[in-house]
Amino acid sequence: MPLKITVIGTGYLGATHAAAMAELGFEVLGLDIVPEKIEMLGRGEVPLYEPGLEELLRKHVAGLPGSSGRLRFTTSWEEAGAFGDVHFVCVNTPQKHGEYACDMSYVDSAFESLAPHLTRPTLVVGKSTVPVGSAARLAKRLAELAPAGEEAELAWNPEFLREGFAVQDTLHPDRLVVGVASERAESLLREVYATPLAEGSPWVVMDYPTAELVKTAANSFLATKISFINAMAEICEAADGDVVKLAEAIGHDERIGKKFLRAGVGFGGGCLPKDLRAFMARAGELGADQALTFLREIDSINMRRRGHMVELAREAVGGGFLGKRVAVLGATFKPDSDDVRDSPALNVAGQIHLQGGQVTVYDPKGMENARRVFPTLGYAPTALDAARGADVVLHLTEWREFRELDPATLGEVSTHRRILDGRNALDPELWRKAGWTYRALGRPRA
Repeated sequence: MPLKITVIGTGYLGATHAAAMAELGFEVLGLDIVPEKIEMLGRGEVPLYEPGLEELLRKHVAGLPGSSGRLRFTTSWEEAGAFGDVHFVCVNTPQKHGEYACDMSYVDSAFESLAPHLTRPTLVVGKSTVPVGSAARLAKRLAELAPAGEEAELAWNPEFLREGFAVQDTLHPDRLVVGVASERAESLLREVYATPLAEGSPWVVMDYPTAELVKTAANSFLATKISFINAMAEICEAADGDVVKLAEAIGHDERIGKKFLRAGVGFGGGCLPKDLRAFMARAGELGADQALTFLREIDSINMRRRGHMVELAREAVGGGFLGKRVAVLGATFKPDSDDVRDSPALNVAGQIHLQGGQVTVYDPKGMENARRVFPTLGYAPTALDAARGADVVLHLTEWREFRELDPATLGEVSTHRRILDGRNALDPELWRKAGWTYRALGRPRA
């Protein structure tokens, strides 16, 4: 009999995983405690923007015309427990309010709610990003609460999704990491991931704590690389160097590589900042805080970039924002997403607004979410409308739409042709030829 799969939590990670599992041929039941979310997914709609996800969902949600019918959704823990052979836990682990530590309440609640309904041998697979040591604790709790006892096993299978590429990353992962305590658990996960394994995705088996550490270690390394090149941008500005050329030169060294070496306003989103801080907090709890003290500086460099962009904008408009119009191109933390969590673009826009600037924001996909977070900012339906009457334009999210803007057309509607490229993604020559004063982080003024 083919395995049946449940996915607990149908947010960004869970909805993507559920749709991908159906695409791989499994019967899937997604569970969430929010009825409105379940109703929406049942109509084949997603409450977020992720390229290709809605199409994949509609291809499999039961009851939709032409669908495979392999994917259903429920709010019933009893139904989920009875249905699944493998249960993936994909709930959120946000940062605690006022602390660096990770909030485990959603994960703990999911295990407490699911376990009493596990009456036969089953595998529960954690995909949420958790502090190291959580899996061992949860495995023990699972065995205590489940009627199946120790036959209700736990595995840890961290996710490595990139927003904007989540469907691709789930169906064709660049590696599959599994933390297991038995051969049976590994065998079941091999069955789940048979298709990507056949395609050649690397399979890395390890213990619980190492599997938990992989995700936070990977995110910390990426954050370090981003903050390193941003620190080099600070040096380049002081020495009149060009960080783009610097990055190109060191990127040719295969030990370093070219990826994540674009200097700018830094990283944001729902993962990197909070995972970095939770990792530091957990290291402190383990008595190994000195090992990660460098991450405090990584975080500090990242946050400093936002303040620096505000300073450059203030300088560009003559030393003060009062009575000045500022156009902000971008609200999401990265392109091909509608995610504005800890977005550098929105943070900069908000700081300028608080300092008296008249800020107008445009983003191809993140407008609705941005309005919820910063309702007092101005919003425009197009990039052209955002730039109308602007004293300075800030490019803060590297959407393709912004790279393809015509500087001459934008110049016709703005009051002053001044642009600050916070992502080093625009062509300086093109903008300067159209009469713009172009400035970017870590690059010479002209």
